[in-house]
Amino acid sequence: MQPDPARPASAVPAAVSLGLDDPGTPEAAALAAFLARAFGPACAALVHYGSHVTAGAQRPGSALDFFVVVDGYEAAYASVVAHADTGMSPARAARLARLLPPNVVSVTDPQGGAQAKCAVYSLSDFRLACSERAPDHFAQGRLFQQVQLLWARGADERRTVAGLLVDVRLRTLAWGRPSLPAAFDAPAYCRALLDRSFAAEIRPENADRTTELLAGQAPVLYPAYAALLAHFAAAGELVAVGAAEGSFRLARPVTAGERARWTAYFARSKARATLRWAKYMALYDDWLDYVVKKVERRTGQSVQLTPRERRWPLVFLWPRAIRFLRDRPQARRSR
Repeated sequence: MQPDPARPASAVPAAVSLGLDDPGTPEAAALAAFLARAFGPACAALVHYGSHVTAGAQRPGSALDFFVVVDGYEAAYASVVAHADTGMSPARAARLARLLPPNVVSVTDPQGGAQAKCAVYSLSDFRLACSERAPDHFAQGRLFQQVQLLWARGADERRTVAGLLVDVRLRTLAWGRPSLPAAFDAPAYCRALLDRSFAAEIRPENADRTTELLAGQAPVLYPAYAALLAHFAAAGELVAVGAAEGSFRLARPVTAGERARWTAYFARSKARATLRWAKYMALYDDWLDYVVKKVERRTGQSVQLTPRERRWPLVFLWPRAIRFLRDRPQARRSR
């Protein structure tokens, strides 16, 4: 049996956890404090991710992204409905969470007006999503990037969730192997991971989005992954190449079976990500305006919906949606 690169024998360098303890911006810290109160005693930890984590990558008007880790769905949703202006049903949200985690819900701080887009996981579901048994790539595709553990209920919760975030980075070699170039350093490794993760979902990003994200995350992400690549080399998973320090190749080739396994995993992940769209419509406040604004931010194109499309979006938006899926930057790049 080949060694699992997620669990090498030698100790993990401290640099692999770079960024996890960053305090975040004042806006993000204040919103995290509100979310901790809103989700109540069931809230175990809050992980800030996405464009607002890095300087220059965020778009004006975009919500701040959080993973919200809770003890149980029922108590967490009942609390947030009581503390925030949201139209979701706690019972329905809990049922949908168990069906296809995570739920993604909008929560707005009524005092400051800041909006959070919250991917809500129970601790057991979050643990699964960060593991080698993850049913899809939703969590790992976001959490291998620069993230901040902005709040935890106590030392045990912080230690547990921080450990899972480090595990996600350790797991990148397992799913990233088929996508890596023949030789790579930390920037090339991160780009391969990000490109593969973006391809696992239908997204409206323009062709420059991965470059923008990597540029913003580079001060944290590249040193973390440089340490991780050296760690994998010490564990025998990578081999140094050339005279330049920090450049590697895989120690063993990617097998046909391995490639097929990960192709199936990412196909399943894309299917599950698409199925979640129905949940967004059921749970996300003002979901139609959110989708329109996101498409406009990511593509730079204005989207004007007709009164009929706004009134009956599930009936009359299909032609527009089909055209967008056909012409989106991802689809053009894959042709």
